[in-house]
Amino acid sequence: MADRLNWLVFGAGAIGTYVGGSLLLQGHKVVFLDQPEAATEILENGLKLNLHGQENRIIHPVIYTTLPGAFSHTSFDIAVFALKSYDTQSFLEVMKPFADHIPPVLCLQNGVENEPAIESAIGTEKVIAGTVTSAIRRRAPGDILLERLRGMGISDTHSLSNKIVPLLTEAGLNAKLYSSATSMKWSKMLTNLLANASSAILDMPPIEILGHPDLYRVEITQLREATAVMRAHNIPIIDLPGTPIRLFAWAIDSLPLWLSRIFLTRIAGKGRGKKMPSFHIDLYSGSRQSEVDYLNGAVVRFGEQRGVPTPVNRWLNQTLLDLTLDNLSLDSYTRQPEKYITDCLSFSEAK
Repeated sequence: MADRLNWLVFGAGAIGTYVGGSLLLQGHKVVFLDQPEAATEILENGLKLNLHGQENRIIHPVIYTTLPGAFSHTSFDIAVFALKSYDTQSFLEVMKPFADHIPPVLCLQNGVENEPAIESAIGTEKVIAGTVTSAIRRRAPGDILLERLRGMGISDTHSLSNKIVPLLTEAGLNAKLYSSATSMKWSKMLTNLLANASSAILDMPPIEILGHPDLYRVEITQLREATAVMRAHNIPIIDLPGTPIRLFAWAIDSLPLWLSRIFLTRIAGKGRGKKMPSFHIDLYSGSRQSEVDYLNGAVVRFGEQRGVPTPVNRWLNQTLLDLTLDNLSLDSYTRQPEKYITDCLSFSEAK
């Protein structure tokens, strides 16, 4: 049995609960850090993880609401950064005064710009890029359902990487090392883009969006923009645990639309499980925050660096941000494919 580590998990959402809870079940020491409201509920109800159809309950998990509180509990070997991307900058301001006490951080966030931001706060040598490809649904604070096990990707750029991969795999998380953090994060982002922004804007499930020929054409266009940006930056597309992303990208760029639609619809059905995409969940929770600027917005920003046009990603990003910030009425495009398509294409042609 491999050595156990002391883990500090920033964020007890879906990913934090899944990873931290799985490690706890395997005998690791895990301390969580989250907002007071979530922490109170988790302290009252414990952690609940439905893994492979089996309910697991962890009574009295250790959770703090401040970094000084967590550091007063024990020292840590490694931390897991499992916050939403829109919370990164504000939390980094909290972390900076404690940079000397922060252990190496495994960043499991979506998007491609979080690791550099964390590095700027605590040092390049302390950040390990990672990603989770398994489908996990959050049922309540500290309560998750593993809908489909795929695994985790971990960059091999840190001395701890080779140590934590077997520990994560032993905990049932199916971790694998990758030599290119950039390829790993961008390849995962491709899958995050599929029918994510459109589902939120239209208030429609991905399966309906992909089943509509004209909406599907918009989806393919935004994905082709993303793969063009990756090529311009010389970022190879790679497969991730349980996720054949090279085949996914080949279907996007090479197959006729009618054929790729069959293929991608099947992928979306398996990949999402029964949950709506994350952008839809955030928009309709009333949180007034969205990760769209860290996904579609990142495609736009990296496209600008190489002169690659990304008008569909730009429109999706701005439209969903406007809905999130109440600059547009929430029902502006609800189940209105024709208006959505017309406005998106008009914007794209103007660009």
